[in-house]
Amino acid sequence: MPSVTEALAPAAGRELLAVARESILHGLSQGVPSSPDPADYEHPLQAPGASFVTLRSAGGDLRGCIGHLEAHRPLVLDVAGNAFSAAFLDPRFKPVNEAEFTQLDIHISVLSPSEPLPADAWRDLPSYLQPGHHGLIIQLGSRRATFLPAVWAQLPEAQEFVAALYRKAGLEAFADASGRITGLSAWVYSVHEIHA
Repeated sequence: MPSVTEALAPAAGRELLAVARESILHGLSQGVPSSPDPADYEHPLQAPGASFVTLRSAGGDLRGCIGHLEAHRPLVLDVAGNAFSAAFLDPRFKPVNEAEFTQLDIHISVLSPSEPLPADAWRDLPSYLQPGHHGLIIQLGSRRATFLPAVWAQLPEAQEFVAALYRKAGLEAFADASGRITGLSAWVYSVHEIHA
């Protein structure tokens, strides 16, 4: 059986974009995300799925980005919830207002299941990555961070990509002289990108 990312047809992508837009609109009027009924959608959108929703302003600036790394609810509900959260709950930004809504560029990343990597040093991780294709998750205890594949546009070199993710997670202080971190876990994933 194909994964959710392999099974998404263009029509399903358009439906997810409509769900994301509707959830933000619902949030503007009601203060809560919309709750689409998964039974109203085709199987790939009913199946458990993990997604990130990224919002950009008319000028292309990041306006919000929220998501989940693991599937825990139907994909259509995950997108609705993440769209609302990206618009109104991303702590880096003020909530989206009505004037901005029509200008928002909505981008959805549907994540494949993540695969563990057998590496515990930042010098090892780049050899497992396909630049432009892979997203990366690193974790040490409660410290966890990810870069979606879209980040390769700003950090095209694998060493730089991994080093920046270490900084994002606040892990530099935990590395020994060789860059090894005892207890570090890492996973790789790919995404199906959807945007208007």
